[in-house]
Amino acid sequence: MTRQAGGIAMSRTTRAFWLFTGPFLIGLVVFVYIPIGWSLWLSFFEAKGTVTPTRFVGLSNYADMLSNGDFVHSLLVFTVFAAFIVPVTYAVSLGLALLVHRLRFMKAFFRSVFFLPTAVSYVAASLIWKMSIFQGLRFGLANTVMGWFGIHSVSWLASPHPPWYWLVIVSLRLWLQCGFYMILFLAALQSIPPHLYEAAAIDGAKSGWQTFRYITFPQLRATSVAVVLLLLIAAYQAFDEFYNLLGSGTTWGRTPLLYLYQVALGQNQDYGHGSAGALVLAVLICVVTLLQGRILGFGRGED
Repeated sequence: MTRQAGGIAMSRTTRAFWLFTGPFLIGLVVFVYIPIGWSLWLSFFEAKGTVTPTRFVGLSNYADMLSNGDFVHSLLVFTVFAAFIVPVTYAVSLGLALLVHRLRFMKAFFRSVFFLPTAVSYVAASLIWKMSIFQGLRFGLANTVMGWFGIHSVSWLASPHPPWYWLVIVSLRLWLQCGFYMILFLAALQSIPPHLYEAAAIDGAKSGWQTFRYITFPQLRATSVAVVLLLLIAAYQAFDEFYNLLGSGTTWGRTPLLYLYQVALGQNQDYGHGSAGALVLAVLICVVTLLQGRILGFGRGED
């Protein structure tokens, strides 16, 4: 009787599991795995103006993309962009988390204020940055403030020399991302055992840089690695702000996704080369992520 009741309970648990996870799994297969598999299939065929394969070309699409100067240039440019934006966002997010964590009053208010920009879409934020703050005319907020100090107006997005557009893009991305990663660091800071700081104080460690270097920062190791990996992936997937700030016709500051968007959905609608380029980018992200996780020890936990 007990065994039969256990079987009935297990059956109910199984049905409940599939009831709640079934719609998600179906959506994942239909909207993620099937498109990825079809993109892989298209990458070996000629498919212009149609998503139906027409002629098998083997690895020709991959060879064409890897020898394409514009595509390779976009990868190199955004490797440099990732090498800059990742540590800057990491440092700003960690700094904000440390400041909010030390607050004695209105901690929830400041936590909400810094996290609020993550709810803004990249498209809306890009238009605000472009039309209000960094507008090329003298009426933009940035040029108005610069005018107070006698500095001439700057065409932030019009000319690639000097590349002022990077300041616009970096400031926008920092505003949108820092709040989210600050919350991750705050959660990690709150999980650090207080007795570590008490033991350090008894041993004569000074509060500030010493406690941060020898206690706080080592305890944030797992969170730090996860944050860096997420930032790296997000940098290579940048599209919305570049498309809305710089447009699709420019060749300077063009992201890999923006270039692939032009190839696949542009005038030629070359889905074969677009699929091959997308898979090259996906493999590059996976390789860099695995190497970084290997170097930083992702998954090994705290020492």
